[in-house]
Amino acid sequence: MGRPIFDEALIHPAIRQKIAAWGADIVQEVHDVVSAKPLVVVGMKMNPFPRKARRLLDAAGIDYVYLEFGSYLSGYRRRLPLKLWTGWQTFPMIFVKGVLVGGANDLEKLLQSGELKRRLEDVSGPA
Repeated sequence: MGRPIFDEALIHPAIRQKIAAWGADIVQEVHDVVSAKPLVVVGMKMNPFPRKARRLLDAAGIDYVYLEFGSYLSGYRRRLPLKLWTGWQTFPMIFVKGVLVGGANDLEKLLQSGELKRRLEDVSGPA
């Protein structure tokens, strides 16, 4: 899958570092947790879909790490780099063994099919 990313050669050298540094702290924070934990849900307050994902996982008895960044009323600028990093436009962002699997509805499908448990049990790494 190739998604269009603006060619760095077309960015003026004087602003490249500013672009590279913008939001790097939050991306690194999430990347570190996603790299270390088998199941990570990244969400925000007041959004029913991160809550749905967490309820599904709780009901299935599956452990996960939840990272919450702001709400509809705050934190947009802090969340935006995560959307740009992943290309996923909504919350939650659910990662299984480092792989972005989608949002709450995608998680529900993975649970129903049994694929989520298979991915979590697979010791060979990301699938």
